[in-house]
Amino acid sequence: MEQTSTNTEFRRLRLHAGLSIPEAAEATGYAVRTIHRWDRGETKPRKATIEYLRGRARHVAVPISPAFRFIDLFAGIGGLRRGFDAIGGKCVFTSEWDRFCQLTYQANFGDDEPIAGDITEISAHEIPAHDVLLAGFPCQPFSIAGVSKKNALKRPHGFRCESQGTLFFDVARIIAHHRPPFFLLENVKNLLNHDRGRTFRVIRETLEDDLGYQVHAKVINARSWVPQHRERIFLLGFRDRSSFSFDDMTIPDPTDGPRLSAILHPEDGTEAPEEGYTEGAQAMVASRYTLSEHLWGYLQAYAEKHRKRGNGFGFGLVGPDDVARTLSARYYKDGSEILVRQERDQPRRLTPRECSRLMGFDQPDTPPFRIPVSDTQAYRQFGNAVAVPVATAVARHLEPSIKAVLHPQTTLFD
Repeated sequence: MEQTSTNTEFRRLRLHAGLSIPEAAEATGYAVRTIHRWDRGETKPRKATIEYLRGRARHVAVPISPAFRFIDLFAGIGGLRRGFDAIGGKCVFTSEWDRFCQLTYQANFGDDEPIAGDITEISAHEIPAHDVLLAGFPCQPFSIAGVSKKNALKRPHGFRCESQGTLFFDVARIIAHHRPPFFLLENVKNLLNHDRGRTFRVIRETLEDDLGYQVHAKVINARSWVPQHRERIFLLGFRDRSSFSFDDMTIPDPTDGPRLSAILHPEDGTEAPEEGYTEGAQAMVASRYTLSEHLWGYLQAYAEKHRKRGNGFGFGLVGPDDVARTLSARYYKDGSEILVRQERDQPRRLTPRECSRLMGFDQPDTPPFRIPVSDTQAYRQFGNAVAVPVATAVARHLEPSIKAVLHPQTTLFD
């Protein structure tokens, strides 16, 4: 069998033109799998494609070194990465164990390096040097919903949950080995109060006392950028002393934030195509997203039962002028936390495309975020993700500190 080359003319031109594999596919009109074959030299592209890339490469300035290098741990579908890509960083290592998340991540970032799997099986020596460590370590052991479920099942949670809670310590061992100048950790707001605050205290003591980092923590609600209440805690770590503060971070007034009309499709029962944000807002919603009479009746009865008991459990019914509850990973089950009113039918779930907009992955005048997985997997992925505009805002607030440490004599970020 003829051995394929990883240094093909197509690959050299693609990289010189500054195109990722998905971007090359979009620019040339060919499928991503075809671009992969050309990249590896398994098949040859048409002459016109090579000429197109040559022309594009001529107009690309000689590339400079990236502003900084970062790694993306517990990457999910890349919400944190989006923010740090936006300020000139280069991702040099990605770890995500879920194979469906890997599919979505690869479809949208198209890195040449494979995505590493279970971080517990990866030695810190195998991870390249980096300037910023990103980690949205699993939040289920610390979330309100996750704790309530495990309490009901008499299962351990937090650091006693060996399957997920202790994964924080894998982040700590990588920080201890590489000593990056910066790290950013993200988790649910309830991390602050879990186990009467003891869990957060252990995390902070590990980072500050054991590892010697200066740590800044802030709870940020994505409501200022997207039509959803979504509070998350961000922990920024500095290896060296810094005057950094979250207090002067610019956060838009949430009362001026967008409403659901910005992300919803119209409702006429037809299929929703996979357009991006601007065009997709004019798309239609498939009838399969409308709740059945049986499910709608069940949700109403369930809400009424808990209302009589004085509980707050129930569905969240919204319209274009409203702001949604937090989108969760369980949304695929019944969609109860965010149900969209329909004039002539039962309420409906959000579509995956609407979830993508709700989380800020689809934004105006940008290529649509690719969703290569089933609706069920997509709901799980967006429900677990970091809201992209929040990640970007945090990254931009950190940007001057990165510049001051790594490029004190340059204007690379200006």
